[in-house]
Amino acid sequence: MTSVLRRGTMRIMVLVAFMSLMVAADSSAQTAGSSLVSVSVAELREVATGWSAKKQILGKDVYNDAGDKIGDINDLIVTPSRSLSYAIVGVDGFLGIGEHNVAVPVSMFKQQTGRITLPGATKDALKATPKFEYAK
Repeated sequence: MTSVLRRGTMRIMVLVAFMSLMVAADSSAQTAGSSLVSVSVAELREVATGWSAKKQILGKDVYNDAGDKIGDINDLIVTPSRSLSYAIVGVDGFLGIGEHNVAVPVSMFKQQTGRITLPGATKDALKATPKFEYAK
């Protein structure tokens, strides 16, 4: 019985040592020289629980708080200061033709009942704002 207990303890110790090596190898695999080129394992877990722009934001409809569809999200803008600041919302148009794109601060959006909402907005109000055009 004592030898069975020792083998079990040894297995746990080997497993812990192996896992420690894996974490260390994973951390060092993320560096080129001494520069960090990606996120740490702990940060990766946090990133994985965030929203995916491609899967959950881009191309999705935008509604007002009355439940009316007022546009769709065509793009997300990262400013030169590296902050995600604006969503480009397309109003009217069909498949991008005749669409009036406007920049809306991301802080104005809410998520309600699985929808992206822009409280207080209407199609007319968005169409009355200056049209967004990309820098050349």
